[in-house]
Amino acid sequence: MLDGYNREIQYLRVSITDRCDLRCRYCMPPAGVPTLQHEEILSYEEIIRLARIFSTLGIKKIRLTGGEPLVRKGVPQLVRQLKAIPGVQSVVMTSNGVLLGEYLPELVEAGLDGVNISLDAIDGEVFYQICRRDCLHQVLRSIDMALAYGLPLKLNCVPNQWNQRQIVPLTRYAGERNIPLRFIELMPIGEGQNVEGLSESQVTALITAELGQPVLAQDNNPADKCRYYLVPGGARIGFISALSHKFCHSCDRIRLTANGFLKTCLQYDLGIDLKPLLQESDETIKQGIMQAIQSKPQGHHFGLSQEQSDETKKMSQIGG
Repeated sequence: MLDGYNREIQYLRVSITDRCDLRCRYCMPPAGVPTLQHEEILSYEEIIRLARIFSTLGIKKIRLTGGEPLVRKGVPQLVRQLKAIPGVQSVVMTSNGVLLGEYLPELVEAGLDGVNISLDAIDGEVFYQICRRDCLHQVLRSIDMALAYGLPLKLNCVPNQWNQRQIVPLTRYAGERNIPLRFIELMPIGEGQNVEGLSESQVTALITAELGQPVLAQDNNPADKCRYYLVPGGARIGFISALSHKFCHSCDRIRLTANGFLKTCLQYDLGIDLKPLLQESDETIKQGIMQAIQSKPQGHHFGLSQEQSDETKKMSQIGG
């Protein structure tokens, strides 16, 4: 499935809930945000139907997101059904890790192909300062359990004004456990507009000062949005730098929100509402998807003047 700029779209992020058990400062305000009613979100049956349609259009990888996906019951069953769809080669998840340990046995049995765990600090006070919840111990336990189960695992860190001094400890922690650690530049959407993020060059400088200069890994995949480096001592770090190293020219992803809106670009409130189309035939839905893909923007314009079609919702509401 090609968009209007000849990019092959094969990666679908599916937000299965807009609810979350954390209140990370760059994502949600302290009191949270108004959440969708049960009847407003896609049922698992509707998600499976849409995933089947997407697979016929060339979607090969599905990532389950939220909010926090594991606050919704029945996720292992959803994983199992998604894995059974012809053409879907990979079903993975992004989680904050708080509930992951509880569901890991079922998720592994269901065939989950991997998990990315968000971890912005390994110091309890800093973790609380960013996430506004005292549950670091649960996240670290989930990481240990995922390693024990042999589930492919990556750690995601959003460098920001509060965890600057955690960059090196996080790198050491990940290196000691042989887990790839990816630094994701803060996106200025929603609450993120009020938070100071650290750029790739700033993070690199912090690591270089204490651990030595990272060296570009030889096994980088040109199609991957993450560029990996090897740090002296063994740590493997990656950078997803949508702002300082814009990669829109090779974007292959789209997002399905919890209430069924197909977003074609993170920054824009553009796409198509698929929920009303669920009353129509699969072919009608397919045509709607294809039309939306053809209108996928060429790229974001963060740092420039705002446009009328810019997204105004919080990250938890659009699937991150």
